[in-house]
Amino acid sequence: MCRHVAYIGPELALQEILFLPPHGLARQASDPEELRYARLNADGFGFGWYGEDDTAVVYRRGDPIWQDPNLVPLARNLYADLWLAAVRSATPGFGGDVVNAQPFANGDLLYSHNGLIDGFRPEIRREIQNLLDPDVEAEILGSTDSEYLFALIRQYLIDDADLSLEGAMMEAFTTLEPWMGPGRALLNVILTDGDRLVASRHAINDACPSLYYTSDDDGFPEGAVVIASEPLTERERWRSVPEGHVLVVVPDEPPELLALR
Repeated sequence: MCRHVAYIGPELALQEILFLPPHGLARQASDPEELRYARLNADGFGFGWYGEDDTAVVYRRGDPIWQDPNLVPLARNLYADLWLAAVRSATPGFGGDVVNAQPFANGDLLYSHNGLIDGFRPEIRREIQNLLDPDVEAEILGSTDSEYLFALIRQYLIDDADLSLEGAMMEAFTTLEPWMGPGRALLNVILTDGDRLVASRHAINDACPSLYYTSDDDGFPEGAVVIASEPLTERERWRSVPEGHVLVVVPDEPPELLALR
């Protein structure tokens, strides 16, 4: 289980989602309020944005967010109009190596998964591998269920050039469900191509992890949308994403909620 946050809107310093809010992501690493299966998120962290060529870029580490001496000045001086950041509490059996830290990047995609997939190794992993092209599987560098789920979503986007981000996400969840049997899958995913931002609050055979969003918090620029596992600021400014839904955010349009079933 993890905590993650996404921002899309006018250019913003990274510190505005990590450090400055009273319950920013750095605070959620050490003092989460709604984390069900862990007490801390100390097994790595990362953040992603888009470079000058519109390619997704990530900075990731395998140690706790509070141990990086470079992060405070970086966060004060890095600006972007889209951020995706995560702090990690590793599922038992998955190492705390930097390759397993999130978010993950591939081409123009940034991705973060807050959750877990029971029985991933070896059964579910093998099922996913059977659906992946060799080139897609070769891009997997770590060992986590999260990265394999990202690969499956990418595979569906490759197979159908007209498929939307939310469509690929939904198809991956639908594929996963019959494999689970009585096992649980917690599937809070944030995915973006730099233009559209989609975030799911979903689970199979369990309650969904928490997920919130705001589009009218005075602490962020006008027109911005922020999505987070836990509210960064005063709770009355935030709405809970309903269970079993995907939130779709497109610049200059109101956020849209889509039911997964």
